[in-house]
Amino acid sequence: MVIFIKDSIWQIVSNSALTKAVYQMRLRGDVSAITAPGQFLNIRLAGLTLRRPISICDRDDTTATILYKVVGKGTEQLSHMKPGETLQVMAGLGNGFDLSPAGARPLLIGGGVGVPPLYLLARKLIETGRQVTVILGFNTAEECFYEEEFRAIGCRTILTTADGSAGRRGFVTDALPEDYTYFYTCGPEAMLKAVFQKTVTSGQFSFEERMGCGFGACMGCSCKTVTGYKRICKDGPVLLKEEILWGD
Repeated sequence: MVIFIKDSIWQIVSNSALTKAVYQMRLRGDVSAITAPGQFLNIRLAGLTLRRPISICDRDDTTATILYKVVGKGTEQLSHMKPGETLQVMAGLGNGFDLSPAGARPLLIGGGVGVPPLYLLARKLIETGRQVTVILGFNTAEECFYEEEFRAIGCRTILTTADGSAGRRGFVTDALPEDYTYFYTCGPEAMLKAVFQKTVTSGQFSFEERMGCGFGACMGCSCKTVTGYKRICKDGPVLLKEEILWGD
């Protein structure tokens, strides 16, 4: 797949809190380089050297929506920005998910801020006639988001929380159905390892990784796979189950 990268000025359309720590921002800009669900934006912020890579939750003809968690200076700065302000955004980054092997009943498994890139994926799969099941995993009810958004587009949606305060008690792997043809997953590494061990079909894993450049030049996010080293920012963030090697 040929990946086109564009760096340009985008305008903030809206920016609001979904939970105490998670925000939703809608940006208007040149979305032409966004060609697959699972790609990400790399955002430059004033006073910070490194850009912030944030996965794309949704897009239309003129805007892209991102969801981000406030965890440091960059995301804290983002959370205070207002509609009308602008950001320098690099778009078209990452390989994204491949829909072709999904089969009739794909399963999507998301944990925490690994949930957002699965929304556009779910929408695209439903548009092609698939019956989509989504499992959303969080620690507590206060951290939950996007359950109703997935239901609204036609997904069978299963909510899990570690403490049982919303949905099913337990982890995403405790709610795996038996009737799926393929799976896609994104979330923290501990969750991805558990999904790897408990799933019974092939699938695609989207990895969260600290990045320097975001487009493959610095090699800072390289990881070892069965076919050699790959850069999460360019050769990923999506890897096939069959090529993943887990570290100690």
